[in-house]
Formats: sequence, structure tokens, C-alpha cells
Amino acid sequence: MFKRVAIIGVGLIGGSLGLAINSRGLAGEVLGIGRSENTLELAAECGAINSSSTKPDAVAGADLIVLATPVGATVEVLRTVVPYITPGTLLTDVGSTKTGVIKGIREILPEHSFFIGGHPMAGSERAGISGADPYLFENAFYIITPDENSRDEDLRRLRELVEGIGAKPVIMLPVKHDLSVAAVSHLPHLLAASLVNFLFDLPEGEEISPLAAGGFRDTTRIAVGNPVMWRDIFLSNREAILGLLEKFRTNIDNLSQAIDSADGKEIYRLLDRARKLKLGMPARTKGYLPMLWEIVVTIPDSPGMISEITGFLGRNGINIADIEIMRVREGEGGTIRLGFATEDEQSGAVEILRSSGYIVIKR
Repeated sequence: MFKRVAIIGVGLIGGSLGLAINSRGLAGEVLGIGRSENTLELAAECGAINSSSTKPDAVAGADLIVLATPVGATVEVLRTVVPYITPGTLLTDVGSTKTGVIKGIREILPEHSFFIGGHPMAGSERAGISGADPYLFENAFYIITPDENSRDEDLRRLRELVEGIGAKPVIMLPVKHDLSVAAVSHLPHLLAASLVNFLFDLPEGEEISPLAAGGFRDTTRIAVGNPVMWRDIFLSNREAILGLLEKFRTNIDNLSQAIDSADGKEIYRLLDRARKLKLGMPARTKGYLPMLWEIVVTIPDSPGMISEITGFLGRNGINIADIEIMRVREGEGGTIRLGFATEDEQSGAVEILRSSGYIVIKR
């Protein structure tokens, strides 16, 4: 347990972290530091922080400092508080890229304090402190990126905090982290944004945009992300992203050539390979993916059906680890996907819901 946690930047992630720490009693005090007094007041009102300041010297006395600022501002923000850091303090960040940020931090970090990078793989379509949620990190991966300068004791304490807020810690070297998130997060966001721009660059783009449902909607959902944040991410991880873009272009070129030459066999091979690989990526895979046991439930189009289902399971002691609304048709109902941490919970959920008259399929 930390005595005093100073969170610099109490937006969505910083505010959610403060709420998670306070609600679980993981620190004696959570201090919020930022430029906006209004934001700090909102953070205090919702319980994310116990005290606040707009001055950098407020970090004095903190045994954990969390840099919850945009990636592009992390090093400069740290520079302003360096003179006031108490010897022995552990620092961490929450940024989406690591190699360049850690290099900049190491250049200015005092010898008497210590740093280990962090990246919670969690977010929300709501931005700022108004979107803060104490359960934002529940069952989410939280990547911790120690380097050769990190101490085992600091890694242990940070890992315990991550587990304490309900997240799943994954230990990874900074370089591997940047390549990994470039592949599974940064490149997909770039493609989603490009696809939306492409549609509206067409002469008839606005006219046909109402037809963009289903696959287009799901593929481009992430394009609504904060452009300032994503600009900083692309710039700070540009080497990894550019390398992957070259490989992606090769994939597109291969498919384009197959279509141009009317090579049905090759088109099928590429599509079938992707289908099989995607089907092999599910929840019940060990490693960095969670061990989830899933079911799909068909529900009628009636108010309160989702809360009724979750209520049935909750009253029977079954915890839902993940939930997704898959398809909904007005007047016809739809389907939801539920994920559970154990096979026993999955089987129990199937039995309970089927006995209540629901159509349930195991995945």
C-alpha cells in the first residue's frame, strides 16, 4: 500500500485510477495535480482524489507519482516536478508508447527516484474526468514495462497496485510493448480513421454514408478517439508504426493483385486464412489473451432484458467478466455475448438462463 499517490492529470485514465485506488483503499491519500481547477474540483467531488493542487511542488512527500498526461507531454510535465520529488519515490506513467518516453524520462530523472512504465489497456468513448469509472480497469490488461534500471521491489509494488485495481498485469520490455501495441492498437486506429476519410472523400460519400452499417460501423468505431492523443501516439511510436504499415501495404498489394488477375483460388486462400486465424484468436487462449468462457444469449426486444439476465446470474453468484451487445433489431430483439472467467461459471450460466426460457449457445 502506498501512503500518498500523486496523479498528475486527472482525466479519464487518471481520474479512473484515483477512483479505483480510493474505492479499494490502496493508498492513504490520493492527490490530484493539474492545470484546471475546475477539473480538479470535479475529481474531488466524484471521489477520485482527496486533495488537489495546480503547483508542481505538491508532489513532495508522495511515494508514488503517476504521470497520467498525454504521451507528447509526459517528459515536459516530469521536468516541472523533478526538483520536488522526494528521494525514494516511485514514478510510473500510463502512456500508450514507451521506448521514446522512457528514454526522455531517464535523461532527467533524479538518481534518488525510480521509474517503471505502465500502460492500462482500457478506455472509454467518454473523455475527461466526467467519464472516470472505478471499474474501468476491471479484467483489462495493464502492461508494465520495466527496463534494465528497474528495481525488483518497485516492480513488485507496482504489480500489486495493478492487481489491486482489478487489472491483469503483463510484464513486457518497452521495445516489445511498442511493437505489440502498434500492431493491435495503433495500426487499427490509423486504418479506421483512413477508412472514414476515404468514404467521405468519395464524390457520393455523404449520400451513401447512411448505408454504412454492420461491418463498416464495427471496423471504424475506434475512429472517434481523441485526435490530439492519437496524433501524439503516432508521432511517439512512428518507427514501429511505419514498419508495420509497409508490411500491411504488402498484404493489400497481394490481395489487389489477386483481384486484378481474377485469381479466385488466391483470393479464397487469403480470405480463408484470415477467417481461420481469427477463429483461433478467441477468449480461451493462454498468454496475453484472457481465459474467457463465452455464451451467446438471444433476447427479446423488451426494456430491461439485459439487466434481468445479469440479475439472474448475479443472484446465483456468477460473475460476468465481459459483455457485448452483438446484434439488435428494433421489434425483433437481438443477441448478447457474455464471457466468464471459468468453465464452471459458463456452464452454470447456461443452465440458469435456459431454465429461465432463454436461448443460449456456448461458444
